[in-house]
Amino acid sequence: MIDMNNFLSFQVHGGADHGGGVADSVAGLLTFFEGLSAQNAPDIFSALMPGIAAMDNIHPVLVHFPIAFLSVFFVLDMIATLAKKQQWRDVASWMLYLGAVTAVFTVIAGFNAAGSVAHGGEVHPIMERHKDFGIAVLCLAIFLSIWRAISGGVIQGIANGFFLVLAAAMFITMMLGADLGGLMVYQHGVAVKSLQIEVPGVHQHEHADGAEPNHEHKHEHGHDHAH
Repeated sequence: MIDMNNFLSFQVHGGADHGGGVADSVAGLLTFFEGLSAQNAPDIFSALMPGIAAMDNIHPVLVHFPIAFLSVFFVLDMIATLAKKQQWRDVASWMLYLGAVTAVFTVIAGFNAAGSVAHGGEVHPIMERHKDFGIAVLCLAIFLSIWRAISGGVIQGIANGFFLVLAAAMFITMMLGADLGGLMVYQHGVAVKSLQIEVPGVHQHEHADGAEPNHEHKHEHGHDHAH
C-alpha cells in the first residue's frame, strides 16, 4: 500500500531530504489517487484516512469540533456584547448550536471509548473527571442553545449577564476537560498502541553532508558512578 505520508509532506526547503520537492510530491499524490481505483472500499478508506482507520473509537476526532465551535461562540459573543453588534451575536448563536450538536456525538463516543480503552487504576479517576466535565459542557451547551433559540437570539440586561456567566463556565469547564484528555494521552499513553521507548545511554544521530547525505551513527555511552 502506498504510504500517503511520504508524498503529502511538501518539502518547504527545496526537497533536500526527498529529492524532488513539490513536483515529486504532486506526482506521488496523483499516483496515489490513481492506485485507489484498484482497491476495494475498506482499503480505500484505510489509505485515505489511516489515522481514523487505526483508531478503536472516533472520540479523539470528534472532540475537536465542539471545542472549536464553542470556543468561537464564547469569544465572539463576548466581543459582540461589548461592541453591541447583534449581527455578530447571530453568528455566535450558530456556533453555539453547532457546538451543542457536535458535543452530543462527542460525549456518546466518549462513553464508548471509556468502556473500550484499556487503562490503569491511576488513570481511572482522571477519566471519570474528564467524563464529568464533558457531560457538564454538553448540558450547558444544550441549555444555552435552547435559551438562545427561544429568545430569538436577543438577550439583554441582567439576563444577558447571567447568560455570559454560564457561557464562561461552559468554556472553562471545556478547557479543564480538554486538559485532562491531553494528560491521559500524553502522560499515561491511553489509547496509544505503540510507544517509542528511548533506551538510556543509546543515542542515534543523523548527519547529512556532501559525502554521505543520510549517514546514521549509533553511539553507546557508558557511565560509571562511584558511590
